Order: sequence, then C-alpha cells, then structure tokens
Amino acid sequence: MDFSPSSELGFHFVAFILLTRHRTAFPASGKKRETDYSDGDPLDVHKRLPSSAGEDRAVMLGFAMMGFSVLMFFLLGTTILKPFMLSIQREESTCAAIHTDIMDDWLDCAFTCGVHCRGQGKYPCLRVFVNLSHSGQKALLHYNEEAVQINPKCFYTPKCHQDRNDLLNSALDIKEFFDHKNGTPFSCFYSPASQSEDVILIKKYDQMAIFHCLFWPSLTLLGGALIVGMVRLTQHLSLLCEKYSTVVRDEVGGKVPYIKQHQFKLCSMRRSKGRAEKS
Repeated sequence: MDFSPSSELGFHFVAFILLTRHRTAFPASGKKRETDYSDGDPLDVHKRLPSSAGEDRAVMLGFAMMGFSVLMFFLLGTTILKPFMLSIQREESTCAAIHTDIMDDWLDCAFTCGVHCRGQGKYPCLRVFVNLSHSGQKALLHYNEEAVQINPKCFYTPKCHQDRNDLLNSALDIKEFFDHKNGTPFSCFYSPASQSEDVILIKKYDQMAIFHCLFWPSLTLLGGALIVGMVRLTQHLSLLCEKYSTVVRDEVGGKVPYIKQHQFKLCSMRRSKGRAEKS
C-alpha cells in the first residue's frame, strides 16, 4: 500500500484527536478503573458511606426516645398499671347518703417534723353510710381505693399533724357536705364480685388513665424506631446509589480499551508503511 506524506499527517492528526478525546472525556475513569480493579471487585470499594452529622444526631435522638419510652413504661407500670391490675374491678352505680358520723375514738397516726424528728398524733375517723341503689343495701363509702386499703373503717385518712383542731374542722366540713346531700343520689363505684359493703366515691385510676399510660410511651417508642429506621434506610439507599454509579462509570470506562485498539492499529499501519518504504 502506498502512503503519501499527506496521509501520514492525517494519521497523526486522527491519533491526536482520539487521544485528546480520551483524556478529556474519561479523566477520572482510568483512575477509577485502576483503583477499582486493583482488588478485582469494584463494588466492594465503598462498603459503607460516611454518615453526616445530621444523621448521627437523628440516630441519637431516635435511641434517646426509645430509651425514654422504656423508662416511662417502667415508671408508669410500677406506679399506675400494677396497682390498677391488683385493685378490685368496680362498676359504676348511684348512691344516696343516709348517715354520717365521727367516731369518738380517734385513730393513731405518725408524722415527721424534721430530718430527725418524728411525732405521734391522732385524727378523727369520719364514716359515711350510703344506700346502694342497684341492690338497696347499706354500704360504707370511701374516698378512693387507697382509702379502703389504708383504713377500711373511715371515709378518708387525712395527713397527720399536731393541729387537732384543723383535722377536726376538715372532717366536719366533709360531714356537712354529705349531710346536705342527704337523699340526693350521686355516682359511686362498687365491686360486684365482692360481698363487702365498701363502695368508693371516685376511682383513682380509670380506663382513660390506663390508656394514656400505654399510648404515650408506645408512641414515643414507635417514633424513635421510625427515626432510626428512616436514617438507616437513607444510608442504605445512598450506598446502593453509589454502587450503581460505580457500575455505570465502569461500563462507560469500557470504551477506553476500544480507543486504545484504534491507536494500536494506527501505530501498526505506520510501522508497516515504514517497512514498505525501506524495502
């Protein structure tokens, strides 16, 4: 084959254009392939992307919320849920006060007057007898479940202190209140499974209180787990996106050997032309 100087100049020009395009279009691909294929597996280069400060704070917030919810479950479970489960289940009914009195014998109590000071006192025992409407039987009224457990003989147990007149006036005020309601029905709670004649005026822990004790800690736990899960999902998707980008760059970088093959062909043709001119 006869090659003129103009054709040789054209070969050099084409080789220069191809080399220039290779350097401008794939400047990072060659480096990427050298680093990626050094261990034979380009997908294992980025096994974990570095997390940002915002993601770290979000994860810490999520774990803090979950820990706080567990603490709330423990505290509310021991102070509210456990007494509610152990208490006698009561149903609502109506009562009417029929008689109130204060026992002559005052009951003993203890009080504290300082860090190392303890004293003994007495308090009046107020009794309120009511008529239970659903059965028509006479029953002894108590303020709540704790009053029944502390002293089943009295309507309530006041805070013990030395002022006997104050304790007596408080009991007289309550007695006067029920005396004015003599015969007027009001709401009360009784135990259908118990044969005792004890009824309570109010329930300390009702169904709504139990609902709030379970709902808010559960919501906090769910919110913390959701925050942690969303951050982990975002990091996982970022890692998949990085791997996909690596694969795409490797596929695009596969064109480089093809260009080098064309450069090799051009060099071979120049060598063949040189040998032909020498011969």
